[in-house]
Amino acid sequence: MTDGVQQPEPRRLWPLWTVLVVVVLLLGCGLPALLVVGVVRESGARSTISRVGASTTDDPATAAARRLADRMTAQLDRQGTALLGGDRAGFLAIAEPAAQADLRRRFAALRALKVTVWRAEPSGLPAPLVGKPGEWRLLVRFQYCFVAPNCRPSPVLIGTRWREDGEQPRLVAMEESKSVETGTRPWEISDLAVAIGARTIVATTPALRGKLPGLLAQAEAAAKVADGYVVAGSPPDRYRIFYAGRTEWQRWYGGERPEWTGGYAVTVGGGHHEVVLNADGLASSGTDDLLRHELTHAAALPERGYPGKTTWWLVEGLAEFAGAGGQAVDRYEGLAEVRKLVRGNWDGKLAGINPADDASAEQVSGSYGVGYLAVRHLVDRYGPQRLLAFFKAVVHERKTLDVAAEEAFGEQWSTLHDECVAYVRAATA
Repeated sequence: MTDGVQQPEPRRLWPLWTVLVVVVLLLGCGLPALLVVGVVRESGARSTISRVGASTTDDPATAAARRLADRMTAQLDRQGTALLGGDRAGFLAIAEPAAQADLRRRFAALRALKVTVWRAEPSGLPAPLVGKPGEWRLLVRFQYCFVAPNCRPSPVLIGTRWREDGEQPRLVAMEESKSVETGTRPWEISDLAVAIGARTIVATTPALRGKLPGLLAQAEAAAKVADGYVVAGSPPDRYRIFYAGRTEWQRWYGGERPEWTGGYAVTVGGGHHEVVLNADGLASSGTDDLLRHELTHAAALPERGYPGKTTWWLVEGLAEFAGAGGQAVDRYEGLAEVRKLVRGNWDGKLAGINPADDASAEQVSGSYGVGYLAVRHLVDRYGPQRLLAFFKAVVHERKTLDVAAEEAFGEQWSTLHDECVAYVRAATA
């Protein structure tokens, strides 16, 4: 649990032979805070370690650090201008030769993603590196947009290392953003091939470039479905999808997912969720459902995540409903697994149906199926708009299920809960 925001939970498997599950990652991935001592957080508003303004009571060392920070910021501003202008030489010009290979990769990836906003904002003051005279470390909050020029930027905290060189400090290294919230972004560490459509951005590694045309077409179709599940505000300017090879799956956004995970959506701030698909073993027959599911998370979920395990069934059930693409209940892929769970040790409660990280494939699939069937019952009885009103009240406004049910459906939640459970049992009888 991070600031009351639900931690990652697995998604139901697609047909068992594909061994694919989706997990929603909401703000936290449990990584150590490597950039600074203590916890450094990213948010759409500001970083917790804010830039400290000048003070008339600064001691000489602090005043010198402020002046150095200003010079570093000026260098980063020049670099940002070069990035947005497509000037690779200018982007590299502030850096020492040892840093330039990494910066060339970042430049190429960000340009391929059509970066339209790139701003650098120091967090705190530079700190001297122990044992390296003349070298400093500065934590920087970068804000970025892709494709859309006027988006609300996503923030990312990155440690930078510098060497004093007269009036112009030189960038020695740009670290990976191993923060506690989301982990390292793909464009920080990987070469990327990118395809951009009207509603989506799809990126992968050069080795998987051949998959891009098909993935883009599937993503564009899924986006049309996901746009119908926006419950607050406007749809994302672009849905961001990253298709990970085996190595990238272990590194992007911190890796370390349950073995059966097939994909996840992670909130990155600025109202954006970035979706990652696991290319290893992902069958094309399951990709459409998977994309509809994940992009629905990106459309429907609030930036701060959802309230907790008691509402997991609703969050995943909505995404499963979208992923199912309107098919009849008896064609739902996980129905057999739901039946096994219902006839096994299920306690008949929707709260707590979410599977553990070490759950079996059948248990995971069954849990997601229970959420799907519960949501399906509410949609069948009340229609999609009232279901979305219920979702908004519970997930966005953090109202209790009792209050939300009265507002959206005019019914007591205890009655509706029992109806949903009865529907689940009847569908799997």
